Amino acid sequence: MSEYVLDASAVLAYLQKETGWERVETLLLDHRCYLLTVNLTEVLTRLADWKVPLAEIQNRLWGLEIVMIPFEIEHAKYAAELRESTRSLGLSLGDRACLALAKLKALPAVTADRPWMLLDPKLEITVECIRPEKHSS
Repeated sequence: MSEYVLDASAVLAYLQKETGWERVETLLLDHRCYLLTVNLTEVLTRLADWKVPLAEIQNRLWGLEIVMIPFEIEHAKYAAELRESTRSLGLSLGDRACLALAKLKALPAVTADRPWMLLDPKLEITVECIRPEKHSS
């Protein structure tokens, strides 16, 4: 069974049926997926911002078979190390935390945020974006 690390943006896209949600559904159904607790906080916060009732949030999230990973010191250290190389991309603490987990577990990170695709290849972090590239006409 393949394994993936989900970013908050990917989980939110799935929950809100936004572009790319089908890919996240496939991952959730056919693979083991991890979510760092700091990214869980991002999901919960965004849903609260959208006035989704806590009971509904719990039903929607807890029903998913996502392995929740506590944010540990090793994640914090690597996320901090990523700051300089990701600053120009505008990646947040949550983004870097997700990437840290992906790097430390040697798993692909799945996101809805296209800027992640511009990560320095020297970081050796595999990223999959669920949203297609926008082509100009």
